[in-house]
Amino acid sequence: MTERPQIGDPILVASDVDVFYGKVQTFYGIDFEVREGEIVALLGVNGAGKSTLLRAISGVLPCARGQITFEGARLDDLESDEIVRRGVVQVPGGRGTFAGLTIGENLRLGGYIFRRDKKALRRETERVLEYFPWLAGRMDQHAGTLSGGEQQQLLLARAFMSRPKLMMIDELSLGLAPIVVEQLLSLVSEMNRQGTSIVIVEQHVDLALEFADRAYFLEKGEVRFHGPGAELLERDDLLRSVFLAGVAEAQL
Repeated sequence: MTERPQIGDPILVASDVDVFYGKVQTFYGIDFEVREGEIVALLGVNGAGKSTLLRAISGVLPCARGQITFEGARLDDLESDEIVRRGVVQVPGGRGTFAGLTIGENLRLGGYIFRRDKKALRRETERVLEYFPWLAGRMDQHAGTLSGGEQQQLLLARAFMSRPKLMMIDELSLGLAPIVVEQLLSLVSEMNRQGTSIVIVEQHVDLALEFADRAYFLEKGEVRFHGPGAELLERDDLLRSVFLAGVAEAQL
């Protein structure tokens, strides 16, 4: 097994960022960073702004104030496809595969930055299949026929096709059994060992903090905590809000 890379200098930096979703302000002066080789957990109750932050970084939502840089260059004035070319990729939450397309077609879409170089596209496909060997024999199967865990693996594989330097994963475990979640996190860990920095939004706080180097806790569009996961585990005032929100959702 490949050893984890050493954690280096910050590669992604969001400074004093405000974001609006429609006419509603969702962020208030957010500061956020990810270092090279690092795994960062992004936590908080539903509606805290976790997914919105990922969308702002990936260019889906504009920044009303502040700036976002990656490897020292501005991202917040770029289109989403150019951000992917720079090496920043978002894995969407839920079942984000293209259900009506085959596994092979989903992978080719993930590698669209290589679409004019067939040799490079073939090389990247072979590389990704080394991490997800079960896909190789099912390339003509429609993605919509896969189980929930298999669809999430396909999402990771599709994102990995663009050879990302930073992968942002939104709610990987949504609706999945804990054993499946552990398998998915193992795959993400291997991607990190290959040099990809990771941001993960995760509903299972215990798994996320065991998995991550650092954590951010968002509440009402503001950072309430950032630091080592072990320190967050001591913040009962924050973790209680996540637990109570989960109980309330389960009772609906």
